[in-house]
Amino acid sequence: MSGHKKISIVCFSGDFDKMLAAYTIATGAAATNREVTMFFTFWGLNALKKNQGHSWLGKDFLSRMFNFLMGGKNNLPLSRLNFGGASPKLMAGMMKKNNVASLDELMEAASALGIRFYACEMSMHILGVTKEDLIDDVQEVVGVATFLNESEDAHIIFI
Repeated sequence: MSGHKKISIVCFSGDFDKMLAAYTIATGAAATNREVTMFFTFWGLNALKKNQGHSWLGKDFLSRMFNFLMGGKNNLPLSRLNFGGASPKLMAGMMKKNNVASLDELMEAASALGIRFYACEMSMHILGVTKEDLIDDVQEVVGVATFLNESEDAHIIFI
């Protein structure tokens, strides 16, 4: 895709609505012939875990606790009005009723559109997450310098 307009999205929030926004922008950009990279760091990594529920990932007590409490993609809270975790399910139902793509559908579309998925090496190290813990769509585990080099001349959006 060399020569195309580029967009890079830094996904550092693990909130359901923010992941929806990130994937909506990413798939829209890819569908309009832009080169798209998504860089997942800290809580954003939660959406990329293979195990979509609570799991004890990590090598030490604190990383295992953080990963268990975060859950996985099926436990992403809303950034506002989460109501003890009920709101993402209510929002998903409202989206389905209005024929809006679900997070799973947007993630599948992102993969089909050739969007590049990078996971933050530093965040993974801190949280005790390995590449094997992540979905297969993650092309590489990279540091910030590599992400910035890949994002040269791109619009960078933080969500």
